[in-house]
Amino acid sequence: MDFPSFLNATPSGLFGPLGLIIIAGVVGVLMVVGTIIMILKRPEDPLTKLKRSAQTPDLDKEPQQRLRQHERNEQLQRFASFLEPQDDVQLSKKQLQLRQAGYQSKDAVRIFHFAQFALAILGLLGAFVYLIVLDGGEGFSSNKKMIYFIVPLAIGYYLPTYWVTRRIETRKEEITSGFPDSLDMMLVCVEAGQSIDQSIVRVARELHASYPALAQEFDIVAYEMKAGKEKNTVLRDMAERCGVQDVSSFVTVMIQSATFGTSIAEALRVYASEMRDKRVMRAEEAANKLPTKMTLATMMLTVPPLLIILVGPSAHGITQLGNLTGN
Repeated sequence: MDFPSFLNATPSGLFGPLGLIIIAGVVGVLMVVGTIIMILKRPEDPLTKLKRSAQTPDLDKEPQQRLRQHERNEQLQRFASFLEPQDDVQLSKKQLQLRQAGYQSKDAVRIFHFAQFALAILGLLGAFVYLIVLDGGEGFSSNKKMIYFIVPLAIGYYLPTYWVTRRIETRKEEITSGFPDSLDMMLVCVEAGQSIDQSIVRVARELHASYPALAQEFDIVAYEMKAGKEKNTVLRDMAERCGVQDVSSFVTVMIQSATFGTSIAEALRVYASEMRDKRVMRAEEAANKLPTKMTLATMMLTVPPLLIILVGPSAHGITQLGNLTGN
């Protein structure tokens, strides 16, 4: 047997018909892991260090005085070209999606893509351990083994996307549920003589226990206003982060009220009343949908027992009569 045939026969004898593919995949994974380790251990470029020191001269002297807004993960910074979309439109879209899910960190996009990569590798390694090391794929065909490799890889890759999507839906539901109560509290604060900035701070403090997602959004608004950002821009950013129609309408009402010089308290009173009515309508809509949703369950749980009770004795009597007639 020549040497190429020997190389082909040895992996096939160990791992089956997909022996060469499996070995190539394992080698590829090991090379990727080794490259990551080498990049992590690579010393920092002196020019980059000098540039960072010039931009932040007091960084090494008083690290406790650094603002948290400027802190970023230095390990992920090395993989910025791999863990962030290079297109600004896609990057902005992913940042907005993660902010709507409640992840406000600057490294949220990098962590998201790193989680996709890491979970995909873990799924692939788990399939390799089960099929090859533990010999769980004994007797499987080549196509079935390929499916067992691809499915964990796909699940690990798309699991962060599913998690973020569920977080966005849950957060929007929480904001929608708590927004009428926040408007009522804000109206009370404004009518008591507080400014809109002070009322937002107070509402955020009161909502932390019941609606933490909405309280977080109001906290961000309060901090940005304290930092000197324009109020209209802050409110529009809040509407964009929340992604809820009620919040967008509230922002429009506040901006129009400030533009035309009308009373903010009166605008809040009218809009809060509309939000309460809208919440009642949503509750009535859910109540009207309930009988339709229960129809199938009622039929499955009620009709079969009823048929057994009504038809069962007759069927048993007919069976007994047939046995007597046959005898």
